[in-house]
Amino acid sequence: MDLFSLSLAFQPWLVTILLLFLPVLYLLLHPNREKGPFNLPPSPPKLPIIGNLHQLGKLPHYSLWKLSHKYGPVMLMRLGRVPTLIVSTPATAKEVLKTHDLDCCTRPLSNNQKKISYNFLDLAFSPYGEYWREMRKLCVVELFTNKRVQSFWYVREAEVAHMISKIAKSYPNPVEMSDLCFNLTNSVICRIAFGTSHRSNQFEYGELKGVIDDAMAVLSGFAAADFFPSIGWLIDVIMGQHSRIERCFKNFDAFFQKVIDEHLDPARPTPDHEDITDAMLGLAERTTIIKLNNQHMKAVLVDIFLGAVDTSSVTMVWVMAELIKNPRVMKKVQAEIRSCIGKKPKVDESELDKLKYFKLVVKETLRLHPPASLLIPHETIRHFKLNGYDILPKTRVIVNAWAIGHDPEMWENPNEFYPERFEGKSVDYKGQNFEFLPFGSGRRMCPGINMGLMSVEFTVANLLHCFDWELPGGMKSEELNMDEEFGLNIRKRVPLCLVPIKHNWEDN
Repeated sequence: MDLFSLSLAFQPWLVTILLLFLPVLYLLLHPNREKGPFNLPPSPPKLPIIGNLHQLGKLPHYSLWKLSHKYGPVMLMRLGRVPTLIVSTPATAKEVLKTHDLDCCTRPLSNNQKKISYNFLDLAFSPYGEYWREMRKLCVVELFTNKRVQSFWYVREAEVAHMISKIAKSYPNPVEMSDLCFNLTNSVICRIAFGTSHRSNQFEYGELKGVIDDAMAVLSGFAAADFFPSIGWLIDVIMGQHSRIERCFKNFDAFFQKVIDEHLDPARPTPDHEDITDAMLGLAERTTIIKLNNQHMKAVLVDIFLGAVDTSSVTMVWVMAELIKNPRVMKKVQAEIRSCIGKKPKVDESELDKLKYFKLVVKETLRLHPPASLLIPHETIRHFKLNGYDILPKTRVIVNAWAIGHDPEMWENPNEFYPERFEGKSVDYKGQNFEFLPFGSGRRMCPGINMGLMSVEFTVANLLHCFDWELPGGMKSEELNMDEEFGLNIRKRVPLCLVPIKHNWEDN
C-alpha cells in the first residue's frame, strides 16, 4: 500500500470529505450538454452523476433484460459519464455484430484491462486497428487452428484419466465440481500453453485459483475510472481497486516470466511436443510486421489462461448441474454415450462426433448459461443508424447474450432445459446464428472456440460414461439451487457437490 492510501486508511473523515467533494468537482468539470438534434434510443430515467449505474443490480444481464421489456431491444443508458447501448434480441445483435460490425468493432479503453493486457497487447481487449488485425491473424493461423487443438489430444486424455482416477477414490464422499473442473482445465491449459501442469509449477492449486479468481473479479468489477474518466482514478485508489489490479498483474507477470525463462533455458530438456509458448517463441524469430517480445507473449498467455481455464470449467459445472436438475435428460444422454462407447473404460475424442444427443445437451447448456452473459463491450468508432436511432461515436455497445438465449420470440419455453429443441437444426457456435451467441460473432468473437469446446465435451462425456451421479444427503433434483453469480463468466452461486458412483458394466 502506498503512503497516500495508508494515510487515508487512518483518516476516515478525509475519505468522507473527498467522496462528498468529488461529485461537486465533477459536475463543474463536466457540465451536462446535449449532443445535438439526434434521435437517440429510449433510455430509463437517470440519476445525477451516476446515470443508470444503480439499475444494474447484482445480476446485470437479468436487470438489463427486464429493462428491455419496457424500453425496447435497443436501449441507451448512461453508466456514469459513459453512453452505453444495450441490445437484447437476435435481430439487433445481428445489426451490431454483422451489418455494422466495422462501425463498432473496437474496445473501450478500460484501465483494469489495460494493466492486465500489458497495455492492450492481447486480443480480447486490444482496440481495433492494424496491430489487432495482425495479432489476430498470427493467433488464428498459428496458435488456435484445429490442427493444433487436435495435436494436444494426449494432454486432454492424460489429465482426464487422472481426474477419473481421483473421483473413483473419493466414493462415497461427494466431490465439489467447480474445484474438480477448475483443477482439470488448469492442468490441461498449463500443459498446452507451457508444457507442464500446475502440479509442477510455482503456484500451488489454491494459489493459482486465487490469482485467476482475483483477475476475473477485477476485470468484471467496478472501476470508477472507466465511468468517471477525470476523477475516477482517485476513487479507485481510495477504494483499493488500484492496488488490487497491481497485485493481480504482478502475480501473472511473475508466473509468465518464469515460464518464458524456462523455455529459453539452453539446459531445458528437449520437449516431446511443441507447446504454445514454444510456438510463440518461434514466431518471434520469424515475424516481421509484429516483432513479438515477452510482453506480447505474456498478453496472449493472459487471454489463453483467463479465457480457457475459467470459461471451460464454469461450463462443465453448468452442464452437470442441468443434468442433475433434469433426470430425464441425464438418463437419455448417458444411455447414448454408453451405447456408442460400449464397455470401453473411457470415451476417446474421435468418438465425440457419434454422440449426437450429447452435443445437443452442451448446446442447450450454453443457451441457458452463456459463459459471458454480457459479451465483452464493443465501442463505436463512427455514427450509424440502428432501428432508426442515431448511434454516436464513443458509445459502448453491450450485447446481452443471456437475454437473447432466453428470448421467447426465438425459443419456445425458453427457461426450460430441453436439448431436443436443437434437433434437426443447423444452429451452431460459429457466430452466424444470432439467436445463439455463447462465443459472440463478427471480428471480435472468441478465437479459442475449438480449444474450449473440445475440453468441455471430452471431459463431460467421460464424467457421464464412467460414473452415475447423485446429490448428497438424499437431496432431490428439484431442490438443487441454480442461482447465478455475476462476473466475467457467470458461475453457479452455490457450489455443486455430487456423489460419484462408478458405473457397473456387469449390469449391462
